[in-house]
Amino acid sequence: MSTAPVPSISARHRREWELWLLQVTSLPTAAGREQLVHAWIDAWLAPRLDRVRVARDTAGNILITRRDAPRGRAAATVLVTAHLDHPAFVVTRVGRGDRAGMVDLEFRGGVLDPYFRRAQIEILDAEGAGHAATIDSLDAKARPFKRVTATLRATGGAAARRAAAAAISNGDIARWALPAPRIGDMELDPLPGSSAARRVRCLQTHACDDLAAVVAALAAFDLTLGLKSFAHVGLLFTTAEEVGFIGAIHAARTGFVPRGARLINLENSRSFPSDSPMGAGPILRVGDRMSVFTPSLTNAIGDALTAHATTHHSFQWQRKLMPGGACESTAFAAYGLDSTCLCLPLGNYHNMGRLSQVQAALTAKATPAAKVAPEVIAIADFHGLVEMIVVAARALAPAQGRRARGGTSGGHKALMEKLYTEKSVVLRS
Repeated sequence: MSTAPVPSISARHRREWELWLLQVTSLPTAAGREQLVHAWIDAWLAPRLDRVRVARDTAGNILITRRDAPRGRAAATVLVTAHLDHPAFVVTRVGRGDRAGMVDLEFRGGVLDPYFRRAQIEILDAEGAGHAATIDSLDAKARPFKRVTATLRATGGAAARRAAAAAISNGDIARWALPAPRIGDMELDPLPGSSAARRVRCLQTHACDDLAAVVAALAAFDLTLGLKSFAHVGLLFTTAEEVGFIGAIHAARTGFVPRGARLINLENSRSFPSDSPMGAGPILRVGDRMSVFTPSLTNAIGDALTAHATTHHSFQWQRKLMPGGACESTAFAAYGLDSTCLCLPLGNYHNMGRLSQVQAALTAKATPAAKVAPEVIAIADFHGLVEMIVVAARALAPAQGRRARGGTSGGHKALMEKLYTEKSVVLRS
């Protein structure tokens, strides 16, 4: 393990990163339609281009490495990865004539059917203007994605609806109509073993998953950019994760991921208050509902975090399986890449408010009162994740000697190829 110090995180850093959080997590994004997040990252990169190399592939994945990175076998590159999309709608047809004011959309991502019933959405046109609409119908069996029809709600009658429809084009993004992002105190469930209610400073926003992780990756990279001991660390931002890891699969099967790289995937994973509470620290995720990640890589990071916590007493972290979903670590491992995951415990996963109650009602064959809600993370968990990334990257420095090799596929490569065949259309639409 490297003995290089972990750079200190100042109050100025925290203020800057929280501003980035508010900006990035408010950006409209969908699988295959991540261009606004790309633009924000490009603006972030502009003053740093003298110190970094940037590559892009045909799927829209972005690879960022340092110009002073070691070369050849000594490189043992560590890539911190996060995905750029979030479950959202994409316009497929705008009604004309008798259908004026009607918009057809497909939904790219995983959200339970009850949340679509008469839900309010916001359609963003090419100029960034929002147009309110109400979902009228859902075709949950459409493939490869669910389809909805919505009615524009422009004030001013038919003429206003026609003007709104004229501004909207196929390929525009729509998302749930939610309040503006904010950071403030929230009351959270008691920690396991306690009955005391907690007031925790939280971010409530459109898309923590996975844009909060994108910000954490950029923050950790920026924090260490001037330190030679972190020259082996790069970033990989992927597209179309929410429809089956399509960007990650593309990067793995085309060789866009550098040979020998070890991947630290960042995620926002559904929090279960009794097991993986928000506000108790970021999580070393050892697996998901499909697989266990590269054990030696996970264990090396776990050892480093344990050692770090003994000398940094304010640092909190958790080690959990997090079976509430699947993440790109499983996809990368299916192609033989060493991969593990760090994640933020997430409230209102995929904007599904009161999800446990809705699932219970569905199991009981009752009609749930399902309403969308902002995604939520604890701000302390976010800052802890930045620190966790730095500690993990230091632990995986090339000088540590023999490294883990060979992500175990667990028989998932055939599934990844099937997903890619069915859904890589998003990379072209």
